[in-house]
Amino acid sequence: MTDSGVTHAQTASATLDRRAREAEELANVRIACSDARELLEQRVPEGSLSGVYVFFPDPWHKKRHHKRRLVQAGFVALLARKLRPGGLLHLATDWEDYARQMLAVLSAAEGFENTAGQNLFAPRPEARPHTRFERRGQRLGHGVWDLIFRRKSQP
Repeated sequence: MTDSGVTHAQTASATLDRRAREAEELANVRIACSDARELLEQRVPEGSLSGVYVFFPDPWHKKRHHKRRLVQAGFVALLARKLRPGGLLHLATDWEDYARQMLAVLSAAEGFENTAGQNLFAPRPEARPHTRFERRGQRLGHGVWDLIFRRKSQP
């Protein structure tokens, strides 16, 4: 189950399903309407993913809601188990506070190395799609921060 996408919105799932059926050459697409943590824990074999892409997760910008943020130590440890050695974890957000939290969490996590260098954000890769959330953030004057970490061979 490599190169799969996870989305939390049913409408996005329906769109992805339609597009996958239309593009018959895609044989590696799996669509699941599920909580990402549960899906990873229950259905994704360890060391099976070549990449995980988390673009513009909910920033839960109120301080009292920070505990709900997806990118936290436990989730990153789960991703470390599911990514194969050399696999990439690519994150992007338009909330600077969340970007700094992500950078701190990933920098402290065992088994990952920052491809941009210690305590640095990555330049936006050309291959990363522009999202609706990114465009909205830019209209509001937000910056965009990318983080790309590689799974080490030995944690």
